[in-house]
Amino acid sequence: MTGVTLYLFARERIPLETTGFLVLVTLVAGFYVFSYPGIEPQQFFLSFGNEALVTICALLIVSKGLEVTGALQPVASLMAAGWQERPRLAFITMLLVGAVSSAFLNNTPIVVMFMPILVAVCLRSGIAPSGVLIPMGLATLIGGMATTIGTSTNLLVVGIAANQGLPRLEMFDFSLPVIVAAVPGLVFLWIFAPRILPERKPPMSDISPRVFKALLYVNEDSFANGKTLTEVRAKTENRMRIDRVQRGDNLFVARLPSVTLQEGDRLYVSDTADRLKEYEKLLGATLYNASDVEHPVSEDVPLASEGQQLAEAVITRGSPLHHRTLNVSQFSARFGLVPMAIHRARPSIDVVGELESTRLRAGDVILVQGSSEAIAELRASGSMLVLDGTMDLPHTERANTALGIMIVVVALAAFGLVPISISALAGVVAMLLTNCLRWRDVGDSLNIPVIMIIVASLSLGTAMEQTGGAEYIAQLFVAATQELPIPVMLSGLMLLMTILTNVVSNNAAAVIGTPIAISVAYQLGISPEPFVLAVIFGTNMSFATPIGYQTNLLIMSAGGYRFSDFMRVGVPLTIIMWLIFSFTLPMLYDL
Repeated sequence: MTGVTLYLFARERIPLETTGFLVLVTLVAGFYVFSYPGIEPQQFFLSFGNEALVTICALLIVSKGLEVTGALQPVASLMAAGWQERPRLAFITMLLVGAVSSAFLNNTPIVVMFMPILVAVCLRSGIAPSGVLIPMGLATLIGGMATTIGTSTNLLVVGIAANQGLPRLEMFDFSLPVIVAAVPGLVFLWIFAPRILPERKPPMSDISPRVFKALLYVNEDSFANGKTLTEVRAKTENRMRIDRVQRGDNLFVARLPSVTLQEGDRLYVSDTADRLKEYEKLLGATLYNASDVEHPVSEDVPLASEGQQLAEAVITRGSPLHHRTLNVSQFSARFGLVPMAIHRARPSIDVVGELESTRLRAGDVILVQGSSEAIAELRASGSMLVLDGTMDLPHTERANTALGIMIVVVALAAFGLVPISISALAGVVAMLLTNCLRWRDVGDSLNIPVIMIIVASLSLGTAMEQTGGAEYIAQLFVAATQELPIPVMLSGLMLLMTILTNVVSNNAAAVIGTPIAISVAYQLGISPEPFVLAVIFGTNMSFATPIGYQTNLLIMSAGGYRFSDFMRVGVPLTIIMWLIFSFTLPMLYDL
């Protein structure tokens, strides 16, 4: 069952939430039909009320408050301002801020906050975003290792270990080895990673408009003169979309397929420059800018699109476009933007048919064009991650309040005044009472795939522990490595978790690996704590593949990366940190 689950989690075409739900139902039904001593099928439902899951959800909601209020925007803008004068210093500053912030916040809102800034800076400076986006994203993953609340994986492992009778790890109990490993890791990302990464062309390689509003004037000798709209569109192979038809100074004719065009009619259209010029030639009409009906378009009077700009809209898991089409969500009508192209997060999935009818997934990028006001409205909606040529980010009057609430939540847990689960829930209440969050934001912040993965993994971990599966796997591991020194066994377990987390969900790998690690330690007769930390560190090193962590997919799309680019940087970074942890952990625990 465990092997099948890991296989399904690794399949790209099967939604993670589907796999999680399938695992849960299989466990409940399986143990109902085939009873096992000590296991009641209903106990798997208790995973939905697990303290770690409640804490993770609460922290996701509080982090959403920082995102929607723009609490980190001043910091990001300050670093962007220094990029022009001292780019190397600004780059290392952003890596450090990202790493430190991720020790206390979910790294997704941090990446969401920094990505627009980096893309804007790169576009304005004429440099490729591909040199900085992967290092920024991986820096936040490094920082997330340092505390118990840095990632959902840490919280799960700490919770499982405590449930099995181990002393509960406190906020900064394993920060020291992470700091030791993070220093060379961040130096590598700062100095070497940009040189290793090839220059990639992202979907939005410039910020100039690509769709123009124009009109085609029907002359006496035009093909369109005396033809119906149906015949005119057929001449262009039905590619030309006519927004409206003007006859005379103030009369607009209904765009009925049977309406007959006359000399002097004006067809208002929107399309690319090449297509507009092609329509002009096919129809024998005269092309004008929509805002200038006196001067035909020519080399001296080029097509113009005043007030228009391009932007990338990156689909996130909480977006209303996730697993939906542009048509179904009425994207163009709602935001007044024209979709230009779709860049797939997974190149193996092609765009079939029209763009508006393509089902979107997390990490996909829509290249859109519209007015700056329309793009600002899309950004303010919070429904997806918007990247454009500006450095404007949302920042509300409640930003300081949201930041203060987050600081209090972390401080209460860090000083041991209240458990993190209680302080995080109190933070959610404070965010709602101060209007930093609306209930709609709460719903958007709760990630169904993450919840189902955690529930399924917790249930599977319970089954492994109760049936003796974890102990059996631990015995196999000990038998296979019994001739090796304990530090080498510890290092091997960490490497196994690292490989696993880059293929399947890190939460699934952590929940399955934790009881095995504890059983291995007990069989060796040593403290389980270093083996638990090996699981935490190994499952957090999801550096080498874009599918290793959700922010990797966002970064892959926005930077125009390929799968191999993550391996170029991720594999050396993994080796560096794995070797340092392999020496540091045995030294700290006298193994």
